[in-house]
Amino acid sequence: MKQVLNAGKVLVGTHKLIDPPRLARIYISPRKRAQVTFELLFDSAEHKQALREAGKVLITDRLAEWGYGLYEGLLPGEIRALRKKHGLDLQKPWSIWRDGCEEGEAPEQVAQRLDSLIAEIRTLQSPNMHGGQPADVLLVAHGHLLRAFVKRWLNLSMEFPLAMMLEPGGIGVLR
Repeated sequence: MKQVLNAGKVLVGTHKLIDPPRLARIYISPRKRAQVTFELLFDSAEHKQALREAGKVLITDRLAEWGYGLYEGLLPGEIRALRKKHGLDLQKPWSIWRDGCEEGEAPEQVAQRLDSLIAEIRTLQSPNMHGGQPADVLLVAHGHLLRAFVKRWLNLSMEFPLAMMLEPGGIGVLR
């Protein structure tokens, strides 16, 4: 929480990295922790209210964390042990990016919902790409899902080995 509050103080506000008047849309995961992150990031009630009144804040299932199914709450080592017990991964070790989650989402399902969101974002931004109205977009979501979003934004497959760190409460910029 402290990290998000500090990021908000430094990075959110007029003429800062996240400049509320420049935001065309804010997409937030339906998970409570993402909604709390949004509330903390936008410490100013004035900014939050103005964004909400303008219809710029949307909670969307397309940013819900990866459906982990049987793996919810398990560590990678525990997942590998469970998959071995189920007779899986005889040729290659498990990768969420290739194999997905038993009784949860496959990478293709995650990619499909993110591709839908990306198409919406590009439609929102396209009329403004050459000096038109500001059309910044902010996503408030979760680790695996945001890494998947970056891959899809860059037109990469979910399996592509893109090494990147996303700190909790961190901010990244895609253009």
